Amino acid sequence: MRIGVCPGSFDPVTNGHIDIFERASKLVDKLIVVILENPNKKYLFTLDERAELIRQSVSHIPNVEVDFGAGLLNDYVKSRDSHIIIRGLRALSDFEYEFQRALFSKYLDDEIETVFIMTNNKYAFVSSTGIRELAKFGGKLEGLVPDVVKQALEDKFNTVQEK
Repeated sequence: MRIGVCPGSFDPVTNGHIDIFERASKLVDKLIVVILENPNKKYLFTLDERAELIRQSVSHIPNVEVDFGAGLLNDYVKSRDSHIIIRGLRALSDFEYEFQRALFSKYLDDEIETVFIMTNNKYAFVSSTGIRELAKFGGKLEGLVPDVVKQALEDKFNTVQEK
């Protein structure tokens, strides 16, 4: 079985992410979307909230599993009997950063391959950071995030504003 691992923090998951998941799921028998925690980041959504938002957003893709990971990505990939890391790219700046990460991964384990999938042009400007900022100030989210994520963002910021 060919298993691909698509890592990220997904805070929140966007339609750009979903596009990558849909396309990557056609390349592997099973696609694991793994939510990784970066101790240097402050998150809007908890791990469980992010996992549930992703699960609801990918329910139409039968071979996708959502999981949590910690530590080195390579260790996680190997623990899931995979050797494929799938990364989405939006811009040249993404490529430089992800290329360096792929080289580190290759240095640690020559059997692990990183596959890059270019984003659909209509999502090239969409980032989780941009979505959080847009939501915070009541900007238009339609078409940028799944409906369940839009609702969660509206709920989160309405709750924050009421305090």
